[in-house]
Amino acid sequence: MVHDVSIQITVVYSPWPREVREVVLTLEAGGSVRQALIACSLETFAPALDINQAVIGVWGRKADMDQPLEDRDRVEVYRPLKINPKIARRERFAKQGSRGAGLFANRRAGSKAGY
Repeated sequence: MVHDVSIQITVVYSPWPREVREVVLTLEAGGSVRQALIACSLETFAPALDINQAVIGVWGRKADMDQPLEDRDRVEVYRPLKINPKIARRERFAKQGSRGAGLFANRRAGSKAGY
């Protein structure tokens, strides 16, 4: 019986909305997230990204740089948020006012709020 000594990994990074860079590579079995990021040459298409400060995930779950990878894992490099989503929602709500937003937008005449 022949054992496979390599694994296939996909590294994904989105430098800005609606653009995704994807690199498929082969590592030795037991390779780590750090090895995958180095092997894909992430700095060539994301030069401003600091790999040591970036948030990394495997299949949508946060991962450490030393986490071992399995065959066909998807390593995701996340961009930092520019603004906190809760703050952005509050600001949008303040601009629109309570009558034009959310549950209150299409209210029937004489009905309770939220219906």
